[in-house]
Amino acid sequence: MTPNTRAMRPELADARQQGFHNIGEAADLSGVSAKMIRHYESIGLIPEAGRTFAGYRIYSDADVHRFRFIKRARALGFSIKQIEALLGLWSNRSRASAEVKKLAQEHADALSLKIHEMQAMQQTLQRLASLCHGDHRPECPILEDLAMPSPGESTKAERVQVPSKKV
Repeated sequence: MTPNTRAMRPELADARQQGFHNIGEAADLSGVSAKMIRHYESIGLIPEAGRTFAGYRIYSDADVHRFRFIKRARALGFSIKQIEALLGLWSNRSRASAEVKKLAQEHADALSLKIHEMQAMQQTLQRLASLCHGDHRPECPILEDLAMPSPGESTKAERVQVPSKKV
């Protein structure tokens, strides 16, 4: 082993003196679990961690900040792909803020649509629940509704076209 190898891969105590954190500390500081940090590394969302001489992952304060960024983006419902784009924009100081706004607005629009769809589901379920007696009777409007084809969906019998007999 050369002296340069040891400098590139410090002992954990030396790394801590230099301001680095092991994965547990980075997880505690960022609020992102060690398991998720390893996952983000495995999918390439974050760069491969530095390692100590013994092979332990070490992270800088900048890495911890990046983990917090990811956590906040996940809390806002951004996908991993979107977060990857946001991280790229965040690290690019020559970016135009219009790009960031466009990504955020597209996500907000998608959330709005999803909220609308979920409100429609909730209203349907509330209507069906109000129609159900919820007693000893076997008849149940909820189950009857679930057994019906969705609006705009044809039944299998309607989709299968039986050839007519030639006379």
